[in-house]
Amino acid sequence: MAWMVNEFVAEGGSEVSIEVKPGVGGVLQVFVDGDKIYDKKEEDGQTPHLNRVKELRAIIRDRLNSLAAAADDN
Repeated sequence: MAWMVNEFVAEGGSEVSIEVKPGVGGVLQVFVDGDKIYDKKEEDGQTPHLNRVKELRAIIRDRLNSLAAAADDN
């Protein structure tokens, strides 16, 4: 799981809040700025594989792009 966290931090850096919540019984959730982007329970108990982690990184990248666009509008 550490590699997955490193991937998310590498994408989001300090620009967004990234929270990974592991839990008892295989619980795993990932939040970006408080919004849930991944929940192991909702994905049939599957731990994210490399392609899914890439998809989640894209979500983080999109969030960063949205923040940058909003900042440019101000």
